[in-house]
Amino acid sequence: MNWDQIEGNWKQIKGNVRTQWGKLTDDDLEVVAGKRDKLAGVLQERYGIAKEAAEKQVKDWEDRLKDADRP
Repeated sequence: MNWDQIEGNWKQIKGNVRTQWGKLTDDDLEVVAGKRDKLAGVLQERYGIAKEAAEKQVKDWEDRLKDADRP
């Protein structure tokens, strides 16, 4: 699944994001709206982590989505 698909299916994917990052609020998820850079930024704020760590978490999550999307 690529970020265009994630953005297009954001309403369905928000539950998966909430499971992965429980500190994110509904408002956070509305701000993110399927945008990769915004997700990393919100993770930095909520979890107090560095930009690189947030981006790695997003990439790892994205990779798991891709693996789950494969038959």
